[in-house]
Amino acid sequence: MKKLQLIGLVILYTIFSSTVFAATLKDITGKVTDASNNQALPGATIYIPDLKVTAVTNTEGEFTLNNLPAKGSYLVEVHFIGYKTATQVVNFAAPSNLTFALQPTAIETKEIVITGSIISSTSKRNSASSAVLDKEQLLEPSTNLIDALTKIPGVSQITTGPSISKPVIRGLGYNRIVTLDDGIKQQGQQWGDEHGIEIDQFKSDRVEVLRGAASLMYGSDALGGVINLLEPSTAPEGQVKGELISNYSTNNGLTANSLMLTGNENGFVWRARGTYKNAYSFKTPTGYFPNSGYNETDFSGMVGLNKSWGYSHLNVSNFHNNIGFYDPFLDANGNFVKENGDPFLNSDFKSRSLDYPRQDIRHFKIALNNNFILGNGNLKADFGYQQNQRRELEDGPSPSLFFDLKTYNADLKYYFHETNGWQPVFGLSADAGHSQNKADDEFLIPDYNTYGLGVFAYAKKNWEDNTFSIGARYDYRKNKGKELFVDGEQQFAAFQNKFSNVSGALGFTHQFNDELNFKANAGTAFRAPNPAELASNGVHEGTFRYEIGNPNLNPERSYQVDAALEYEGKIISASASVYNNYIRNFIYASNNGETTTAEGREYPVYRYGQVNANLYGAEASLTIHPVPFIHFENTFGYVHAHNNTLDRPLAFIPAGTLRNELRFEPKFKGTNDAYLSVGINSAFKQTRVDEVFETPTSGYTLLNAGIGATFKLGKQPVKLSVSANNLLDQKYYDALSRYKPGRLDSENPSLGVYNTGRNITFGFYVPFTLVK
Repeated sequence: MKKLQLIGLVILYTIFSSTVFAATLKDITGKVTDASNNQALPGATIYIPDLKVTAVTNTEGEFTLNNLPAKGSYLVEVHFIGYKTATQVVNFAAPSNLTFALQPTAIETKEIVITGSIISSTSKRNSASSAVLDKEQLLEPSTNLIDALTKIPGVSQITTGPSISKPVIRGLGYNRIVTLDDGIKQQGQQWGDEHGIEIDQFKSDRVEVLRGAASLMYGSDALGGVINLLEPSTAPEGQVKGELISNYSTNNGLTANSLMLTGNENGFVWRARGTYKNAYSFKTPTGYFPNSGYNETDFSGMVGLNKSWGYSHLNVSNFHNNIGFYDPFLDANGNFVKENGDPFLNSDFKSRSLDYPRQDIRHFKIALNNNFILGNGNLKADFGYQQNQRRELEDGPSPSLFFDLKTYNADLKYYFHETNGWQPVFGLSADAGHSQNKADDEFLIPDYNTYGLGVFAYAKKNWEDNTFSIGARYDYRKNKGKELFVDGEQQFAAFQNKFSNVSGALGFTHQFNDELNFKANAGTAFRAPNPAELASNGVHEGTFRYEIGNPNLNPERSYQVDAALEYEGKIISASASVYNNYIRNFIYASNNGETTTAEGREYPVYRYGQVNANLYGAEASLTIHPVPFIHFENTFGYVHAHNNTLDRPLAFIPAGTLRNELRFEPKFKGTNDAYLSVGINSAFKQTRVDEVFETPTSGYTLLNAGIGATFKLGKQPVKLSVSANNLLDQKYYDALSRYKPGRLDSENPSLGVYNTGRNITFGFYVPFTLVK
């Protein structure tokens, strides 16, 4: 009932907000042409990110942007397949007729506008090291959203089979990465190993990854980077559009289907999506891994207004995922068997009914995103409520472990219009979290409350071919844990701690010419310890270990510098970046041979402690287009992480990676976007491990291939694709796989489960327009 009341209040606010922020209406018209021959380009997309306004050119290449504010300068971007994306900062007080002449290019059109930084700008004028995956790249086969992001150099994933992935950026993960969805921080027990982020894989049209510290904008937890998930742009005026996505994968029988509809009627915008995924146990090159299937049901929607006073959008989503777990039992020959000793049958592996133990994860979220034109600037105001529920079901529907986390977020930023090249921004953010244990059997963390407050000031200066940015931020965080007695013994002692921090950052970019640009950053960041690190005391289900927190932990403090050089020519595009990140009081859990007995079983004990650490590395990409229909893409990423205090490597750091893909794109009559690709993904051996409790992994090389094209059924485009990952069924362990060999418990001292074997995915994508 409380959720429904909250939704109702926000809807009323959205509807009536236009009466408060009324402003003079303005329409802007324009035309998009081919720069080489001045021909009109029908079907080009014009988008204003900060106002969420979209238009499409007609058969004459003309467009109209309606209901815009009468003043202010905003970044406008224009996209058309086969052409370089064009951007222009437009002063709305000036004459309202625009002309964009797009340059043809054989190189894939890059998304060059970054919105996840404080001020939306082109990549060349944004000092942050960033990368973007667009809709086409996100549609390429992947087991989940984070799996799709690993195409980006510097991005890795901690996996528990193909169903669970957690992001890692430049060697840092968990609470050191901020994931933004619907404009607010995703809060879903990020400290846990054995579950991923609770977001629909198909919900986003574009994903931005900011590599490096971003505490200036997002406060604590943005120590390693930011993943910014961007909703589909609103439909053009008077249109109702949609898309149908359907995939099937042979390895674990994964079926994934998603349907979306979106519309715009005189500035009233809406969107609805439903997604369902289902898979049985995944198969390694040596056989199936029992009870590793999952099913996922997602619903999301948006209603809002796009008017001359700005926009106000209400987003609601509900995520529900059931994931099977296998508590390993081995027979005398080392084969997996049921708890009673019976062997598994093929029908068990391919059953879509999950056995116990399993997880039941639910995440409800409501977010209100606003951008109001006020005075000599605009106010962005984002408010969010989230409820994350995680149930561990051991032997029946009653949970043995049940976390219920409610989180409230508010984020305000006021942007002054640019004056003499300067654009200042002031921000305020606040959050509160309340976590409860709702099960009576097992406990890992105590009930707790957490509160955070942050303020920042930022300014960016643009002049000629340069940009300079500077900012500072103050953060305050308070954690309060509650005591708990179980059977007369204290499991959790009450605790309370407070943390505060001042962060700062500098950024610089320089464009040598249209093809070559440079960017650099220097700054400090911090992360407050989370309640799991401060007060855990119990068996962490799914991780096969007993965890003990440390209430005396200090905040992590990061000092980071990075620099990048980027080149984009007619035949070659390339980038190279280097970074160094020194972290004081780095928090991690480690085992030094200690064990304990719990629930009738012996577990290794992992205790949280702190060291000083240093991470440095490099990322690079090289794309060659010798002729328009051949694309040779290469990426490289490497991170070196060292525990300076104990003079040994940090644990669980990704191995160096090298990805190569040769893509042939012929032109056939009756088809568009036809391609044939062959790729090699290589990982170097990872011998830099903490040998006290982690095992090294060997290098490996995987062969991948794909084929696809877009066909026209009448006027309706249909995209079909087939892709194969690990085509040769290579046996390998990824350095960040939680199933790699290593001591899990005293009964299974050397259990190792290979990563996923050969997997062929058939894809089907249909974008459509119902009303135009």
